[in-house]
Amino acid sequence: MKKTVLIAFLISSFIGFSQNTEDITPEKYTAHNKGKFYIYWGGNRDSFSKSDIHFTGADYDFTLYDVTAQDKPKGWHVDYINPARMTIPQTNFRLGYYITDKYNISIGVDHMKYVMFQDKAVNYTGYYPNQGSYGESLPNNQVLLTEDFLTFEHTDGLNYVNTEFSRVDDISKFIGLPNTDKFQINFTEGVGVGLLYPKTNAKLLGKERHDDFHISGYGLSAKAGLNFTFFKYFFIQTELKGGYINMNDIKTTFDNADKATQKFWFLERTFTVGGIFRL
Repeated sequence: MKKTVLIAFLISSFIGFSQNTEDITPEKYTAHNKGKFYIYWGGNRDSFSKSDIHFTGADYDFTLYDVTAQDKPKGWHVDYINPARMTIPQTNFRLGYYITDKYNISIGVDHMKYVMFQDKAVNYTGYYPNQGSYGESLPNNQVLLTEDFLTFEHTDGLNYVNTEFSRVDDISKFIGLPNTDKFQINFTEGVGVGLLYPKTNAKLLGKERHDDFHISGYGLSAKAGLNFTFFKYFFIQTELKGGYINMNDIKTTFDNADKATQKFWFLERTFTVGGIFRL
């Protein structure tokens, strides 16, 4: 009798254990982010506010007011994936680490391009040598931004080298996506701070053209975007990022006495592709 009861108990326990095992669903890879790394690469388009640019040197000190600029897009081009030409387009690179399921820290470079509009009339104050000899003189304290007078751009580029602190929220369930390991949608937002390391291409007052990298100031930024993750490890991410740039030490010529300063706001639209993984 005792043997019969024992056998019945073991059989029922085994059946119950089997049923419970079948009811357990394996946890999805996308359920937790803590400890994961991510990396992405892509491109951007940029808009800039008007800027007052102050130029100083041994024999000049003047300010140009409300100078306008544009970016220099490459469009959809193979250079974005050509290792020998990756710095030619406007690009974004970022490497990050999740310190919790929702929060991550990262470092990256926003490689924007800033090109001053040529042949525009702007107000100015101050003095400079050989005034009127560059085809720039206009009445009412204005100058024309001729190429002989000034060319000014950060085209290799307006490099914002920064660190970001970001939050990511899975919004898949709100739109009825059942299996986030196949497809997941996340909302991301964050703030950043960093240095400006532009390669400024400038020619000023007929002097030799200058084109060199130089730490020129700092930037602050905030962003929001959407992340679309496919098959656990791969994603497309789009972001809208706005920020403030203050460059107080821009090299304009090979003379150490010559420099420029400017402050402006920027708006950046990005499209990137990347991967997320555990080491």
